[in-house]
Amino acid sequence: MSYPNAPPPYDDRDPLHNRGYPEPGGYPPPGGYPPPAGYPPGASNQPGAYPPPYGQPGGFYPQPGYPQPGGYPEPGHNDPPKPVMPMLPNIPLNPGDHSAYETGDPDGQFGTWDSKTVRHAFIRKVYAIITVQLFVTVAIVAVFTFVDPVGAFVRKNPAFYYSSYGVFFVTYIVLACCEGPRRKFPWNIILLAIFTIAMSLMTGTIASYYSTRAVLITLAITAVVTIAVTVFCFQTKVDFTSCAGLFCVLGIVVFVTGIVTAIVLSFKYIYWLHMLYAAIGAVAFTLFLAYDTQLVIGNRKHTISPEEYVYGAMKIYTDIVYIFLNLLQLVGSRT
Repeated sequence: MSYPNAPPPYDDRDPLHNRGYPEPGGYPPPGGYPPPAGYPPGASNQPGAYPPPYGQPGGFYPQPGYPQPGGYPEPGHNDPPKPVMPMLPNIPLNPGDHSAYETGDPDGQFGTWDSKTVRHAFIRKVYAIITVQLFVTVAIVAVFTFVDPVGAFVRKNPAFYYSSYGVFFVTYIVLACCEGPRRKFPWNIILLAIFTIAMSLMTGTIASYYSTRAVLITLAITAVVTIAVTVFCFQTKVDFTSCAGLFCVLGIVVFVTGIVTAIVLSFKYIYWLHMLYAAIGAVAFTLFLAYDTQLVIGNRKHTISPEEYVYGAMKIYTDIVYIFLNLLQLVGSRT
């Protein structure tokens, strides 16, 4: 019995032979041969053909030695994925510090941690300038007090006092009223140096009229009052800056009272009037010192800009010197 060399053609309609097709009667399925193993159901068996869109997700057939590519959505999720918005990093205002929005005041109303750092640097600068100013003033007062020829010279020449007072008044007005000169370096430092020397000479001239003991006692009292007021202003919750109108009225009262007292005493010396004015001046400038100190600290209702370090130093220095001069009149009258 001989076997054919080739498979029978498709048009062989021999019903007696089942050639392995699943269809009854031995006929091949419509469309040609059944898909080989690994093809998805319903795929075409034509060479180079790809599965239809509704076939196996991925569009690739597993091959030996090659992993199945991923990254395609799960079956039944044909919608494209929605983009996820990236979260912006929380960048602190002060690099290296994680308390970016920590305020520099207890009520959370003024500034950030960065402005708190700037304010601390501003306070250090202001008090460094004040220290230098007070050192110059104390040195000049010591010369006028302990060196008799110098004290005798300034007492015999009142023009020295009035000239120093004139320079002090002009530089004070320029620094207090002109924002440009007091902010522009080095003019602000030059004006502040002239102001400090002029006020020191004026203070030394006044101190030369009193005894050495009175000057030393007044220096000690002024130092105690200044330190106490400064520590109190740093620790207390009382806001002196919220009473700016009241301090303005107090300044006007002290100024007018001083003019009236000077006019009256120029005609006739009245001891009790002189002491009353000195006491009022000592109390008033102590309150001014508290007010100006809280302006420099900067955690109250009103504050001084960090650029106004010359103005802040000038204000506190003037308050301290005026406290010394008024106390000197009170102490010197008793010694």
